[in-house]
Amino acid sequence: MTNVSESAGQVEIAGEVQPDAGRVLTPEALAFVARLHRAFNPTRLRLLDARATRQAALDAGARPGLLPETAEIRSRDWSVTAPPPALAERHVEITGPADRKMMINALNSGASGFMADLEDSLSPTWPNVVRAHANLIDAVQGTLSYESPDGRTYRLAARLATLLMRPRGWHLTESHVRVDGQPVSASLFDFGMFFFHNARTLAARGAGPFFYLPKMESHREARLWNDVFVAAQGALGIPRGTIRATVLIETILAAFEMEEILYELREHGAALNAGRWDYIFSVIKKFRTDPAFVLPDRSLVTMAVPFMQAYAERLARTCHWRGAQAIGGMAAFIPSRRDEEVNRTALAKVREDKLREVARGFDGTWIAHPDLVSVAREAFAHHVSHAGSRSATPPGGDTAPLLDVRIPGSGVSAAGVHTNIRVALEYLAAWLDGSGAVGIDNLMEDTATAEISRAQLWQWRRHRVPIDGGAPLTDAMYARERDAAVTALRSRTTGVGRLADAATLLDQLVLDDAFADFLTLAGAPYLDRDSAAQG
Repeated sequence: MTNVSESAGQVEIAGEVQPDAGRVLTPEALAFVARLHRAFNPTRLRLLDARATRQAALDAGARPGLLPETAEIRSRDWSVTAPPPALAERHVEITGPADRKMMINALNSGASGFMADLEDSLSPTWPNVVRAHANLIDAVQGTLSYESPDGRTYRLAARLATLLMRPRGWHLTESHVRVDGQPVSASLFDFGMFFFHNARTLAARGAGPFFYLPKMESHREARLWNDVFVAAQGALGIPRGTIRATVLIETILAAFEMEEILYELREHGAALNAGRWDYIFSVIKKFRTDPAFVLPDRSLVTMAVPFMQAYAERLARTCHWRGAQAIGGMAAFIPSRRDEEVNRTALAKVREDKLREVARGFDGTWIAHPDLVSVAREAFAHHVSHAGSRSATPPGGDTAPLLDVRIPGSGVSAAGVHTNIRVALEYLAAWLDGSGAVGIDNLMEDTATAEISRAQLWQWRRHRVPIDGGAPLTDAMYARERDAAVTALRSRTTGVGRLADAATLLDQLVLDDAFADFLTLAGAPYLDRDSAAQG
């Protein structure tokens, strides 16, 4: 690999020269990102320290609740700003990586919106990051196209889904860009690049810019985003309040601060989203030392179980009490091209899931594949949006159901252990090889779902959970299952990415005594390794 280092003031870019770098990493755009980083990175670092302090308290037995210091916010009469016309109807949103073909298919799908994901479905290699921002520029300009190896050409249609962008979370840095010698915040890099290149064009159309904000754990982290929005709009001369943000409630701690999060973002806020997969992962992560929070097989932790129902219902009530929209969770099913019986069964489950969200008052939902647009849209066909309106029912003060994770009649099975190991290995191998969204067993797996798989394995081993009511998961049992999964994956005729590195990384995530907060942080050192180290 040829390493280069270019300077733009005190901004350094290190890494391979990328084909799209000339129009993405312009001196002006880098200066804008540097301005944001210098202004807001110190606060970001303090908030990450606060996360660590809070985790130490949870490890010692503390439990979250509604914050006494924000009681006045919960008792006051306020609401978020009414949505612009482009976000008035959000019945069906499709999500996926900022890949050219995926973006074209999603934008043309008939969905209400498309969230271009630079987080959970992005493997953050430097080529992927630069290419994603170039694709976003092309999408906003209407020039995005793709020619497949078989000669077919894909282009944007006349009518498109509304574009939203999800930057990476506050905990991540972009190691290939340094400001004053520091790696830049990945959140500020992704936001800054997208905003600088596209905000004026989108604002002139009344089409944004619109963002999804991931992985927040407190209202103070939402306040930081609001401060970034105010500064960015001022720097480019865009009216304050033009940005609209949807917050993913995908951590258990954020579930206790939903009103406060909306309050901090009220001039830029639009909605809350039930990020179900990361939420399940967060429950495991935050209460990792407590055996009362052991969860059963991943397949049994559905939106119909009591603690997930409590989460969804509180989110919807909070949104409607404060005039925001409630966006439901992901239907991860990918239709099979060969097995109609699989499709019939899965589509029935998707339909049931979406009708459940409608019944709970959600204003829209997420899907992972264009073929699910019609199913989801049918479920929401007669739904009246709560956007800009207020319900008469506050969320209430009883938060105990959020922490009661008991699922009667459930447990951990050998099949559940096997599936978690196999899925985690296959996903990690692809992620290390540059693919962040991977179809496995007709489901779209991304970082969030892989996090559940590896976290459960760590949790089951740590707490010596009986498998099928018998012996617990031991290191030896895990090793046998891991070796069997590696052998099975190697036997495939198609490539499975960097399988050897994936097995090493999974061992680290499962067997280390200390719980790794994010696989993306643990896996970062592997991403830049020579691809010759593939399994």
